[in-house]
Order: sequence, then structure tokens, then C-alpha cells
Amino acid sequence: MGCSSILYALRAATVLAVALGSFGAEAQFPNAARAPVQGGKLLEPPATLRTLVTTAIDARTEPALRPLTGRARCDVRVVALNYRTRGVWGEASNASAALLVPSGACAQDEHPLIAYGKATDVEKLRTLANPADPETFELIAMFAAHGYAVVASDYLGFARSSYAFHPFLHAESEATTLVDAIRAARQAMEAQGEIAPSLVLLAGYSQGGHASAAAQRLIEQQPNDAFDVVGAAHLAAPLNLSGAMQLEEPIVAYQFFTPYLLTSWQKIYGNLYQEPIEAFRLPYARTIESLLPNPTLGFQTLLTTGALPDGSPAHARRALMQRDYVIAVRNQPGHPARRSAKRNDMLDWDPRAPTLLCAGSGDPVIPPAVHQAVALASFARRGATSVTAVDVDPQVQATFGPGGVAPPAPGSDGYVTYYANYHSTYARPFCDAQARAHFNRLLEIGTQATLK
Repeated sequence: MGCSSILYALRAATVLAVALGSFGAEAQFPNAARAPVQGGKLLEPPATLRTLVTTAIDARTEPALRPLTGRARCDVRVVALNYRTRGVWGEASNASAALLVPSGACAQDEHPLIAYGKATDVEKLRTLANPADPETFELIAMFAAHGYAVVASDYLGFARSSYAFHPFLHAESEATTLVDAIRAARQAMEAQGEIAPSLVLLAGYSQGGHASAAAQRLIEQQPNDAFDVVGAAHLAAPLNLSGAMQLEEPIVAYQFFTPYLLTSWQKIYGNLYQEPIEAFRLPYARTIESLLPNPTLGFQTLLTTGALPDGSPAHARRALMQRDYVIAVRNQPGHPARRSAKRNDMLDWDPRAPTLLCAGSGDPVIPPAVHQAVALASFARRGATSVTAVDVDPQVQATFGPGGVAPPAPGSDGYVTYYANYHSTYARPFCDAQARAHFNRLLEIGTQATLK
């Protein structure tokens, strides 16, 4: 059953509840949570940038992704938002976002809303309110073209946000930014003559999976009557930051994620080091605190310009970091970096709404054994029964591995290319497809409960 027919059945069975201003999700979704009422005010009218028709969406979809996305059912309007949110200390700020609204044949339907956390970004001026952006287009092809409205925040410190820096992997501000994006999206849809979604789903990839988990925790721990969150999918999410800091071997892309994290938390907590030279080696210590996100450089050009060291993860760590600092962080549980990581772990809660964790077991950036497995065990100890996990590594190998398997060892054909792209390119569409299937199942269950 498609999204439009599912929602039609739900709405038809709950006319009175809708008339009273509530979708009545507690009846259909027993574990639904309510979001706190705060933030999300639109600072200017929503601006429709472009409408992509179904034929254009199908034509742009990569051949490898077509079996995952299926043919587009809906045209999609791409809308730019600028909304009020809060900074890390609760101060007023703003963020921009993309709102993707199903239209065309789906224009008269009510659409469930997915609040999506974007993956790690280093380009300060980049916005997802751009239909040519690859991440935005994947959200269009996978979700919006199949009846889901999507709001994807650019986060604090990016695009049109006036915030002075980006609080990378700071759970509290990620959560409020994403929850406020939901409120802004509902206001925008009403302003453009759409039905404001009553059913909200949370999802995100990489950093975005951390953000979507933080938003789910916030909503479930501070319930209110604004809207119903009925499911979540946290994809390749770095949920165990304190555990990751204890790894002896550096992850792929270490030279991006480690300074991003340390300088962000230094701005927030102020105690990770006295001067950058304590943590970072020259020449990088001179510029590292203002480097990320960057107004002109992306991942590749940060390396080619020498702003960050290139080479293997081990080489990059040796060039970038002070050895004594690395050892202290790894071995001292009381180190300020470890304490900051603990504050931003997403392990100390019990998810209520049905939650999917998805990753590929070969991911060299956010290893599931460090993050997903530890999170599952933590949730289980707390009595959570609503969390499931899936490994998309078999699909990644079959689709992108040389000869349909992962390259066996460093130096083998395609090894560097395969693992350099595993996290950022290969695993994401498979996890997005798992998220859509998860959300479809939840809506089907809700429909069946309504019709009984």
C-alpha cells in the first residue's frame, strides 16, 4: 500500500480526532512520543525553488540505485526554509533547511514527514535546498518521490545560519535544530496550502544519525502535544563516541573527523586543551580552530591545498596530532575529550518509538562493532524492546566489490577505492532503502490497527 492510501485510511478512521486537532497516533502507534513545543518559527516565507517531475527524477537516478528507489510516483517541490532555533547555550539563532514536498499526482494527499539529519559536511556555504545536491537528490528519489515529505536541516553554522561555528556531534544542539526544523516544515506546508503532517519520522546518516537519535531522545524525554513521532532510523550513526576515542587504529577520514570534533567541543566546553599546539602539530595548529567548516574548501580540496594532511589514516594522525595528546585521550577516562565524548554518547536512553539501526559491517569510518553493537547492548540492558538492526554489507559487497566481494587485503585491486567510498557513497543508499521499508511497515501496522 502506498503512503497516500495508508494515510487516507488512517485519516478516514480518525476523522473526529483530526477535527479535534490530534491525529490520534497513540491509538494506532502505542509507542508514539510527543515533541516539546519550542522554536521553529519561520523567519521568512518559504521559497519554492523548483519542482522536479517524476520523469526527471527517474532519469537522474543512478542505475545502481533504481532497484532500491523504484519509479517515482510523485513530483517533488524543493522549498527553502530559514527558521529560528537555539545555539549550544540556549541563545537565539537560526538555521536553514530544505523541505521536499510530494506534489503532482500526490498533491492532495497528506504526507508523513521525515526529519532527516544530513551526513558530515565541511562546506560552510552548502545548503540542501538545492535539487542538484547529490544528498538532496537521494532524499528526493528515495523518500519524497514516494509520498514522504522530508525536511533536512543545514544545521547551525552552515548555509544561511548566522551561528559563529558548527557544533559538530553536539547532541543537545543537534536535537533542538532538528526538532525546530520539524516545526518550521509544518508551518511552511500550512503556509503553502498543504496539510501539516501529524505523523513524524526521524532519520539521518553518519553525523545525521547521531542528530536524529538525539532528536528522538529529546522528544521522548520531554513529551508534549505538538506532533507524533512514530518511528526512527539512525543510519551509520556514531552513537558511541567515547568508545571510538579508545581505538588504537585511526579510522578512515581521521584527518577530518578528529579535528572537527575536538575544535567543536573546545568551543563549547573550553577545556580540551589550553592552546591548539597541545593537541595539534604545526603547521596545522595555527589554523585548525577556524578551518572547519570551510567557506571555500571541500573534503578533497582540504587535502590538495595542504590545509589537512593527506595519506593513510596512520600517516594523517602522525602528521596532524601530538602523540602525547592522542595517548592521553585513549588511556585516560577522565581526559576532558573523553568526558566530552561521554556527554554526547547516544547510549544512555531507552528508545520508545520503533527504531532501526542500519550500517555496513565493513564501514571503516563508523565501525558498527564500535557503535551499533554497543548501542544495541546498552538499549537492551535498559529494557528497550523497540530497537532492531540491519547489516547492509552483503549488498555493498555484491554491488560495489570487485567481483562481488570486498577486496581481501591492502594492496589488492580496488582496495583503496572500495574502502574510501564505503561509508560516504556505497552504504548510504542501502541504509536509506532500509529506512523507507521500516517506515512503510510502521504505517502499514498503523493502518491495520486503525481498521480493526
